[in-house]
Amino acid sequence: MEMTGEQLIPLPQQRVWEALNDPAILKACIPGCESIEKISDTEYKVVMTAAIGPVKAKFNGKLLLADLNPPHSYSIAFEGSGGAAGFGKGAAQVSLLPEGNGTRLTYKATASVGGKLAQIGSRLIDGVAKKMADDFFARFNATVAPAIGPAAAPTGEERRGVPAWEWVAGGIVLLLLILFLIRRA
Repeated sequence: MEMTGEQLIPLPQQRVWEALNDPAILKACIPGCESIEKISDTEYKVVMTAAIGPVKAKFNGKLLLADLNPPHSYSIAFEGSGGAAGFGKGAAQVSLLPEGNGTRLTYKATASVGGKLAQIGSRLIDGVAKKMADDFFARFNATVAPAIGPAAAPTGEERRGVPAWEWVAGGIVLLLLILFLIRRA
């Protein structure tokens, strides 16, 4: 699966970078996230519960950050397991660019899944991933920029590509982090 997208966040680039690398903020923003534990400066352990159609499971995963270029970009590699529900792995590239008074976050993610999740129709998985990504960005914007108010839903132009693994969500990562874990599982 491959997915690309972008989101305008009403905060300066440095603040968005800091928030995307704050486990407490990510935990609060990722739907179904139970914990995000920082193992090292570049590795995180994530536990979350997700339901995709008839499959509901707790997923355990790892996120590895690489190619760090603060506050501009980084790469994320992830893998997750939901026991009998399945597993997944993938990667994402995230970049932040100043735009007006805000920051344009863009991402490209690829992922593969196995087990029961691979047997569920891609439309159902894509729909769940899209909803999780939309929920993540709404929560993220409300958490990091509450004085500005809730962000507008992404437009079709802001949501480019095949809506498949938005998680991380995404996100991203680490919004994409959680969204990725769900897609991966």
